Parts: sequence; C-alpha cells; structure tokens
Amino acid sequence: MPLNLSSQKLSTTLKSSLTKVAAIASICLASTFSTHAADWSSTNVQLLNGSGYELGDKNRTIFTFENALGWKYGDSFLFIDVTEPFSEGTSYYSEFSPRFSLGKITGKDMSFGIVKDVMVSTTLEMGQGTRGYLVGVGLPLDISGFAFANVNLYARQSDRDFAADDTDLGGQVTLTWNRPFTLGSTKWNFEGFLDYAFAEKGGSAPKEDNIVAAPRLMLNLGKSLQVGIEQQIWRNKFGVKNVDEDVTQAMVKFTF
Repeated sequence: MPLNLSSQKLSTTLKSSLTKVAAIASICLASTFSTHAADWSSTNVQLLNGSGYELGDKNRTIFTFENALGWKYGDSFLFIDVTEPFSEGTSYYSEFSPRFSLGKITGKDMSFGIVKDVMVSTTLEMGQGTRGYLVGVGLPLDISGFAFANVNLYARQSDRDFAADDTDLGGQVTLTWNRPFTLGSTKWNFEGFLDYAFAEKGGSAPKEDNIVAAPRLMLNLGKSLQVGIEQQIWRNKFGVKNVDEDVTQAMVKFTF
C-alpha cells in the first residue's frame, strides 16, 4: 500500500510539473514569435479578484498573462491563468490558439459579407489533469467600431487524467470581441469572449452542453493601464449539470 501511495504522489507531481513546463514553453514560443516573426504583437498581464466561485474555493485571486500576435500567415493567442498565485494551492490553466489564414496562404481573396478571411483555427487547452484539442474554422469579422470580432467553429476532444476512458468528439463555438468607445473625455473598452461547448457523451465522465462567457468593461487610465470589471458566467460549469456560476471580478490590466 505505501508503494502505491508513493506512486500516486509521484504521478501527480510529474503531471503538475509537466503542466508548468508546457505553460513556460508556450510563453517562450509566443516570445520567440513576437521577436522574430510577428507583424504585430500585444502582451498584457492582469490581476483579478472575486467571490462566489463554484467547484472549489469561493474566493479567488487570479493572475493572467496574455499575448496576441499576427504574422505572415495568420495569428495566435495565448493566455495562462495562475489561480491563487500568492498562497498555497496554486493552480494553472493555459490555452494556445494559433490560426492560419487561407487567404494569405493561397494568395486568394477569401472574404465575403462581413467575413474578412477564412482561417484554419486550432486550440490546445492545458489544465492540471485536463487537456483539450480543438480544430476548425475561424472567421474574423469586419464590424464597424470593433477593434476585432471573431467567430471560431471547432470540433473538440477532451482528455482527462481522472476519467477511465475518453468521451466522444464534441463541438464548440467561440466568440471574441473588443469594442472601444468614449464617454465624455474618458476612454473605455468592452471586450471578452464566449464559448458554447456542446455535450460530450460516452466515457466514464460525460459532459453536458456548457457555456462560459467573460465580458469585461475596462476604463483606460493611460496608454498601458486599465481598470474595470469582468463578469464570469458559467452554465453547467466544466460540463457538470446544474453547476452555474456568476462572479463579478475586479480587474487591473497592464499592457506592454
């Protein structure tokens, strides 16, 4: 029995270490892209705090690193969430989302209506004990007043260490946006994302249809500093039926 317990602890430690290594490698990859291949790049760090979370501690502080960039044949987005960075029980979650422009690769105009291009869209999700693999079609939109707006349509496969077998292939729709605006002499941004992940049946831990959205309202205090709120909204959080969450998070964001 002691041997089995030690093996479990060793396995958990290795998985946690691999997740951290993957997160660090993603940052290095994004930095390399930014330095050597990017046409444009934007990096920011965020600090969020809120109360009323489900499936874990009710009160949380989250540190986030984000990088977005565009290069010759597409763009990418990377973020890493570090939950409770200043105390014990720190956890990590990261997504890396490169997209490849069919218009730029083929040299043909792929635009139609408000769609500016057609892209091959991919995402790798990395959590502690969970991974997600997504591939599909990305549609960047040309909407007046928006700095950007995107629709991504994915097929997705989940991989979880705690499940005895994998669930069936699922699907996901992802929306992202950023709408700058002014009120008097003040400058604001309404930005965020919405994921609608369809049910993943089969396996020992099937997932229900679930929605996560994080709209933000941010006030610009200068060229690099923003403060505001992010509303985190979950329905069937992590695919768990009837686990819903609504959390208002205070947020500080520094772009460099």
